[in-house]
Amino acid sequence: MWTQEIQCRGDESQIHLCQKSPSHKNTCSYESDVGLMCADIMRVRLVGGLSRCAGRVEVLHRGQWGTVCDLFWDMTDAAVVCRELDCGEPVDAVGGAHFGPGSGPIWTDRKFCSGSESTLKNCGTINWGFYDCDHTKDAGVICSGKLLQTLTYFYVTDKPPTIKI
Repeated sequence: MWTQEIQCRGDESQIHLCQKSPSHKNTCSYESDVGLMCADIMRVRLVGGLSRCAGRVEVLHRGQWGTVCDLFWDMTDAAVVCRELDCGEPVDAVGGAHFGPGSGPIWTDRKFCSGSESTLKNCGTINWGFYDCDHTKDAGVICSGKLLQTLTYFYVTDKPPTIKI
């Protein structure tokens, strides 16, 4: 158990660079544990498709682009990616390196999205950087594309419109 008081200013690159002082109150217990969740900047892109809204799912994590394994990859996960990229609704969640194999790390082999998350990084995950997968199993997604606004016409006359072919 860490019994030091840590006072970070916010511009430190690592926690051990924060100012520390010994705690004079050594009344810590496991019931008062404090957790830390870092806001890792993670972006998503689709690579290898015919549009920006279809392709192999790649994630920027810790400054490096990597892929997601298709193990447990489904339409719920695809919905989150489509939403994050402003690409409409999911049409298909594909696996087996449908859009070609990626290179670099395979960042995760399991994503547990409920479908309501705004970004893939907000989905529960297991095994960031530890996987039982290879690039022949890279996940992909096909989204509908940005939805166009539907125009509704109202006719003021009592006659139906004439359509000429």
